[in-house]
Amino acid sequence: MADESPISPTARQTIERKLTEIETAESVRIIFAIESGSRAWGFPSPDSDYDVRFVYVRKPDWYLSIDPRRDVIELPIDGDFDVNGWDLRKALQLLIKSNPVLLEWLSSPIVYRADHDAMRRLKELGHRTAYFKPSLFHYLHLCTSQYGRFIRDKEKVQLKKYFYCLRPALALMWLRTNAGRSVPMSLNELRAGLELPKDLSAFFDVLLERKRVTKELGTGPRNAALDDFIEHEMELARENAGTPPPVQPSILDEANALFRELVGAA
Repeated sequence: MADESPISPTARQTIERKLTEIETAESVRIIFAIESGSRAWGFPSPDSDYDVRFVYVRKPDWYLSIDPRRDVIELPIDGDFDVNGWDLRKALQLLIKSNPVLLEWLSSPIVYRADHDAMRRLKELGHRTAYFKPSLFHYLHLCTSQYGRFIRDKEKVQLKKYFYCLRPALALMWLRTNAGRSVPMSLNELRAGLELPKDLSAFFDVLLERKRVTKELGTGPRNAALDDFIEHEMELARENAGTPPPVQPSILDEANALFRELVGAA
């Protein structure tokens, strides 16, 4: 996969070293490791952190235990590097419930390492579980909280906060107009699949270029076109909210089979 947001060779080496150290110290195999956050979304700043996320599998005996065991690995934040991951069982349990975060991980344009066959199968399973309502709840909550916290009722706003409202608003529009398709992590791919008003696209381009070259976009007056778009998508999403569907038995069987196969290969 081609990188949409450049990662320097030095940063890649640091990330690879950290992933290898995790595998050794924790006796795990990393199935895939990707970039999340603004670099993968497509709107990094010069000083953006590296948000590395991964899914790993342990040896079979680890899963045959009666004591509760931690199913995440989290490294302390080290400068610009934020590295953490989920155990395969946890990941699959979330995937069959259409967890939007994991669906985004599987569509990240920046992949640091991967068992490509396993990642492909996880991705295929994810596409089959990309139910409309769980994703709608996720992006509606994200959009509502960001908009209420940083934009609504304010005369001037931090312009970069618009990105954190616009991306979930675009995701809501994607869910409404691209039935049955997972929301892409990449902002460019997300925009390419939507018919946006010209003034909105133009403002996006200006903000993206400014964010690419400067650490801070500064503050400015609210933009009526952006506010109208965000509020419109949130209102439409609220009208479509409802109870998520149950997990299909066939998908659960498939997830269990994939889990056993990957654990057996560990």
